[in-house]
This record gives sequence, structure tokens and C-alpha cells, in this order.
Amino acid sequence: MTVNVNPYLTFNGNCREAMEFYRSVLGGDLTVNTFGEFGGDPAIADKVMHAMLLGGKGTLMASDTAPGMPFDPGNTMTISVSGAAGDGLEEVWSKVSDGGQVFVPFEKQMWGDTFGQCVDKYGVPWMVNVAQDD
Repeated sequence: MTVNVNPYLTFNGNCREAMEFYRSVLGGDLTVNTFGEFGGDPAIADKVMHAMLLGGKGTLMASDTAPGMPFDPGNTMTISVSGAAGDGLEEVWSKVSDGGQVFVPFEKQMWGDTFGQCVDKYGVPWMVNVAQDD
């Protein structure tokens, strides 16, 4: 069996919206399960207990904050997307940086690749690297 390490994001009530956005960026199939589907508190029945975006350019998982759990966003995690020219990563960068804050412009870097770093409109940090054939 192959071991996979996948980013798992937590949102404060807008998980479905964010994951639908990431599907538009990365492609793939999105499955969403709500707390209500598993008999959870009716007050949060429509909130996301678990979402998984599979395929496209990898796997991304997420949920809304569970009842009684604090929501404490931080800067200890970044989604890194890398590939070669022609893999569509220029479009990924354009979408994730739109409405967010760019920290490193998407341009050729000292190591020769095109790279950019931003925080998207949901507060999630991203790094996009396009390997260049020189």
C-alpha cells in the first residue's frame, strides 16, 4: 500500500465554497459530506464534516470547524503545486492569487524556475513552481 500525505484544511463555515473554488482551480472530483448526513447537531447540519478533492492535480481534504473546536488559522501550512511548463500551472497561479495577497510575484527566480507565493482569498498560503527547461 502506498502512503499518501495530503493537506487537510479547516474553515470557519465556508468549506464548501472554498473547496468548490479549489475544484475550479485544480480540477478533479469533489465529494462533500455534511454533519447532518451523519446525524450531527441540526444547527450545523449543512456544514462540512469532510470534503475531498481527488484527481486533477492531487488530493486536498477539508472540513468546517467542528462544534466545540476553536478556529485558529495560522501560517504553519502551505499548499505547494509544482510541475513543468505546459501543465497548466500558470492558470492555477492566476486563479489562486486572484483576490488574495501576492508575496512573491510569479516570475523567473534565481534557481531558474517560474515561482510565485501568495495567500488566497480564503487565507490559505500557496506556492506554485513551474520547472523550466533551459
